[in-house]
Amino acid sequence: MSRPLVTAVLASLACLAAAPTMAADTAASSMAVTHRLKLGGTGGWDYLNFDAQRRHLFVSRGDRVLVIDVDQDKQIGTIPNTDGVHGIAIAQDLHRGFTSNGKADAVTVFDLDTLKTVATVKGTGQKPDAILYDDASHHVMTFNGKSGTVSVIDPAKNAVVATIALPGRPEFAATDSAGHVYVNLEDKSELAQIDSRTNKVLNVWSLAPCESPSGLAMDVAHQRLFSVCDNQVMAVMDATNGHHVATVAIGDGPDAVTFDPTENVVYSSNGESGTLTVVHEDDADHYRVVANVKTQMSARTQALDTQKHRVYLSSAQLSDKKNAKGRREAVPDSFAILTVGKP
Repeated sequence: MSRPLVTAVLASLACLAAAPTMAADTAASSMAVTHRLKLGGTGGWDYLNFDAQRRHLFVSRGDRVLVIDVDQDKQIGTIPNTDGVHGIAIAQDLHRGFTSNGKADAVTVFDLDTLKTVATVKGTGQKPDAILYDDASHHVMTFNGKSGTVSVIDPAKNAVVATIALPGRPEFAATDSAGHVYVNLEDKSELAQIDSRTNKVLNVWSLAPCESPSGLAMDVAHQRLFSVCDNQVMAVMDATNGHHVATVAIGDGPDAVTFDPTENVVYSSNGESGTLTVVHEDDADHYRVVANVKTQMSARTQALDTQKHRVYLSSAQLSDKKNAKGRREAVPDSFAILTVGKP
């Protein structure tokens, strides 16, 4: 084969290899806020979760959870009496949902089909915040911010069956559905690995240079963990050994992160900068910011629809008035769900 022909063939192969990356970049750069669903009402907000099977979005709202049918674009229900609700966990195999009620030190159990409350689990640690359902152990876990513990709930009994002590204040958590649960320790800038079958802490790893980690997501196939941090970075960790893989620049004030395994994309919602940072996973060890989508100040928490590749964010307009913690207060009746996707 002649040298010019070899060169041409190699160039063609390089273009083919780059094509998926270019396509991902183009798709990400076209993302924007495509819709606002105004819900109004009073109360704060925290995490959201998405039931892909029923196409329902669960939105925490102070003392209740709003249930949105995203395809009908309307609220279809409310789960009441969830005082100080932070998170919502979904157990598809049990047809159950669970809310962490931070002010009540309790968990509300509801039916995913009827949306009716079926039980209240009392006696969690103080101020349960994040909550998840672990497929391997078939247990629900609440991560208790004030007591620095994990409460393990057996949903067959609707009772707390174990408590795991943590070496720091827990924030969000993730599961690999194979016996390991991971949780960010906000005050230590660390990440803990838990054996969900024995309810033991296996390892505690530093997240440096991350400071004050909040949201956590996982690429289970590649065993990568994504922690978003207050100093405008996302730390990428190897879930098998705690090795630091990468540090990625994100926006200010992140509180949630999600991973889309079909598009190999990580989303960080940044409430202070009013952006959604879109990060492409080129491979398990290499990551690139491909877009910073303008959203809205206060849009810090999110849920992901992996079927239609949409991100849903809770948000409200902010006034110049500040609360006791120095944060800008929301304009009354301005609460809405933003949808970010491809126009």
